[in-house]
Amino acid sequence: MSGKKASRRDFLGAALAAPAVGAVALADPGRAAAQAAGIKRGDLPDMTIKQVKVLVLKAEARGPANAGAPGGGGRGGGGRGGATGPPGERPGEKFATIVTNSGIEGNYVLTDRYFHPNWSNMGWLEYAKGALAGKSVLDLPALTSQWRPSLRRYGQLSYAAAIDNCCWDILGKAVGLPVYRILGAYRDRVRAYASSQHLRTVEDFVADVKHAMSDGFTAYKIHPPGGSPSHDYKLDMEVIKAVRQTGGDDMPLMYDPVGVLTRDEAMKVGRLLDQLHYVSFEDALPTKDIDGLVELAAALDVPVTMGEFVPSPYDYVPYILRGALDEVRFIVDNIGGITSGMKVARMAECFNMMCQPHNWGTTLDHAVHFHCELAMPNNIWFEMTQPMGITDRPYFKDKIRIDKEGYVPAPVKPGLGYEFDRGVLDNMMLRVES
Repeated sequence: MSGKKASRRDFLGAALAAPAVGAVALADPGRAAAQAAGIKRGDLPDMTIKQVKVLVLKAEARGPANAGAPGGGGRGGGGRGGATGPPGERPGEKFATIVTNSGIEGNYVLTDRYFHPNWSNMGWLEYAKGALAGKSVLDLPALTSQWRPSLRRYGQLSYAAAIDNCCWDILGKAVGLPVYRILGAYRDRVRAYASSQHLRTVEDFVADVKHAMSDGFTAYKIHPPGGSPSHDYKLDMEVIKAVRQTGGDDMPLMYDPVGVLTRDEAMKVGRLLDQLHYVSFEDALPTKDIDGLVELAAALDVPVTMGEFVPSPYDYVPYILRGALDEVRFIVDNIGGITSGMKVARMAECFNMMCQPHNWGTTLDHAVHFHCELAMPNNIWFEMTQPMGITDRPYFKDKIRIDKEGYVPAPVKPGLGYEFDRGVLDNMMLRVES
């Protein structure tokens, strides 16, 4: 590529005018939901929580692509029960379910997957039953708040994310609107990039980029081969060059080694990313290495993107104040759900920073981050697990796909916007825990 290199802040700059709506949604979700639907708050159905349960599907229901997070663990369960037994008797996907007195049901997937100091969904059902019985979904801020010393000290309680996401699903269904409309709609579609698996060879990545382009993607992210201690940053650099050559000069490209590089390796790779005009260098170093990240961000032009493994919304502050990142990233499961995700997005916005939520996993994993993206002025990307369709499940009526211009259209159905096919789901049910 030729010409003057755009500065990191030229890329990050952009107009970040916040919508007036949005703040109300975090402080009083019930009021925001009623306002979005054009009704009075008192006209909402009875939002008292009547029942909490876990839907446990048969193991074979998990589908051919049991996609976990790059660099993270595999998918596990959030309820009870072992993993032994013949096919059809082992637990597969599990869904947290909250039901109100008015019969509205909110759902979110329960998994074990990410590096987190306080992460486990085992026991979620018992916790949620004790914490939610007789409470109202309208009290959502109090149900999942981390403003308690023990949580601020040790990291967000993992149980909170599924509770929070289920409650947002209920709020949307109660007023017949997708969640992002309650949060404060900023856009109605988001540009997608194809997010690779951890492929093994340069040739694999070249083929994957070509596949993504043939599907209509206009941007691409590399999850490089291997992982510590076998990681070879020199192979990464060959992949980085080959992907740029394949994608062409104008294709936005990103690189995410999931924190396995040393400081020296990250600097060498980062300089190559600068040379080839990549637009994001994600998790270049281990999350706790703030000093190394400060040094890297100061030296490179490519935006240093961090935050997937930050364990609570309160822990982003030193990274932002010290200049340890240029673009903020979050996983709602790690920080308490959609509510905390939007808090992090607003915090980044206040510092004139872009925010790039994580997307990986099955339909509802994508959905919760998508609603945040649709309500954020300071985001331009939807991360789509590559190849497209690999995370489909037969028990969802709706699929997440890009349009002819490479954007993901906003869901139109209420709540999280992706509806269960109850006939298929019931046929795949192993048990219901309550």
